[in-house]
Amino acid sequence: MTQLPRPRLLVITGKGGVGKSTVSAALALALARTGQRTLLCEVNSGGGATALLGYPRAGPELSRLDGELWSVDVRPAEAMREYVLSKIRFQRVYRTVFENPLVRAFLRFIPSLAETVMLGKVCWHLRETDGPRKRWDAVVLDAPATGHALTFLGVPQVLLDTLPPGTMAEEASWMRDMLVDPKVTGALVVALPEELPVLESMELAAGLRARHLALLAVVLNQATAPRFLPEEVKALAALPRLQALARGHAEEAERTQDAASRLGTLGAPVLELPRLYQGTMDQAAVAGLGATLLAGLEGRT
Repeated sequence: MTQLPRPRLLVITGKGGVGKSTVSAALALALARTGQRTLLCEVNSGGGATALLGYPRAGPELSRLDGELWSVDVRPAEAMREYVLSKIRFQRVYRTVFENPLVRAFLRFIPSLAETVMLGKVCWHLRETDGPRKRWDAVVLDAPATGHALTFLGVPQVLLDTLPPGTMAEEASWMRDMLVDPKVTGALVVALPEELPVLESMELAAGLRARHLALLAVVLNQATAPRFLPEEVKALAALPRLQALARGHAEEAERTQDAASRLGTLGAPVLELPRLYQGTMDQAAVAGLGATLLAGLEGRT
């Protein structure tokens, strides 16, 4: 089987509640365990994806979790501070101007400013170097859900369409170029085998492509594999409780197959992650999902 290309920036998004943070954490852990220096990058989310791995919630500073895995929660205030200091390099000037309450109140009314500085920080990590090499082999971005993700990822092009030539336009240009380069950035859309998540995932995939982002794969989370033939379900008539369980499993498997078929029309691989029947998600469970996901991305059976 041909191995699928894997860009350095992997953008994970989907409808709220479909498990995109779980997929982000699982993929980042799997990549790190192959020896790749990996950054799990959350966006003003409170560090939930990192917590799924059993570590303290990510904060605005880079934190090493284990081995080659690091995490950060990109937040507007801290991202703004980093951006401004990278330009003026004088903390006293920054504190005098940008920490002034009136200035901070004014900045909140500038459209897309928060999204711009947060996305800029994510893209900056892609450009970050450690001596002669790139610092990160992979950056896994736990992006906002659907509509917010499209707005977030579309900010550079919006700025280029509206701003005159200048510093901000130059910043928007290099960010846009990184996002639309399929060798650099690829998106994974996460769905569930349910009607609304499937519909929203198809709309999201179209929106990503309209913004010229490569759709790397669709992840069908909580998939149920077929286990019972119809005649086997009928054969359990004398055991109604078992028959009900078998029928329910068969119906879930049918919904999974239907969702996979519909999502397959998007022209990207559909990677199925199995439903886990356990009360809480621990690192071992997340690691298992990550191994399955990475195997699918690498085109292995």
